[in-house]
Amino acid sequence: MFGLRGWQRRRTLARAALDDALWQQALARCRVIAHLDAAARHRLRELTTLFLAEKTLTAVDGFELTDAMRVAIAIQACVPVLELGLDSYAPWVEVIVYPDEFVVEREFTDDDGVVHAVREPLSGESWANGPVILSWADIEAGDPQDGYNVVLHEFAHKLDMLDGDADGVPPLHAGMRREDWHAAFTAAFDDLEMRIERVERRVGTLRGDARDFDGRIADEAFAALPLDPYACKDAGEFFACASESFFETPSRLADAYPEVYRQLVLFYRQDPLAGHGPATRRSDASRDDAV
Repeated sequence: MFGLRGWQRRRTLARAALDDALWQQALARCRVIAHLDAAARHRLRELTTLFLAEKTLTAVDGFELTDAMRVAIAIQACVPVLELGLDSYAPWVEVIVYPDEFVVEREFTDDDGVVHAVREPLSGESWANGPVILSWADIEAGDPQDGYNVVLHEFAHKLDMLDGDADGVPPLHAGMRREDWHAAFTAAFDDLEMRIERVERRVGTLRGDARDFDGRIADEAFAALPLDPYACKDAGEFFACASESFFETPSRLADAYPEVYRQLVLFYRQDPLAGHGPATRRSDASRDDAV
């Protein structure tokens, strides 16, 4: 069985090999691979090739995906699973790409039992056992220095969903303790909430103030937070936002929340601050699905 699978892998890599110029162009634009050495980048290229062979990338709303766009999405999607393997993205198969933000309709029930319908613009969304949905405009707008990366965010949700809900606790590896994970993430979540409240109080005092007529000071105050305030929506969003920062702005995350950074090093088996060097090599039996 493993021999057949290895043969299929080699066959796919040979048949679907990425164009060298296309690959180098993608590498030059992808800042989240700075910690990877030459050997790791070679494995990332193979993983990206297999991802593009196994997944369907579908453009909608009249949008057209170029080969460069496909590779750009795939390489960012594969960085988090470089040491986890593509099986972490099974069994779903489709990535849907909109040209810009897309609108979804949701219903919620308020405290009085009244049902409300809302239309919400999104830059990305992940469905359990379904597609990943992305906005190309938001992919392109990502600044490697701001810790915001919609591809990393949505694919982190996919890893979180491996054991069911996106609850902020993906299936942890053998040797990782659920108690340590909860302690690190709960403390960071509470701290970020406190920081957000402080910023909101400060922003409240600036409303109508001529010094901040365009909201610039308020924007800068929120931008200075260790993570996007959206992280405090719930535990699942905190994990996804922390994962973005882990790969994009690792120093910022490690300085603010060192225990969260340590847990993500153990989970992703990568250390962006120390260069490439997984703590433990991947094996198919190393994931503890019982947590």
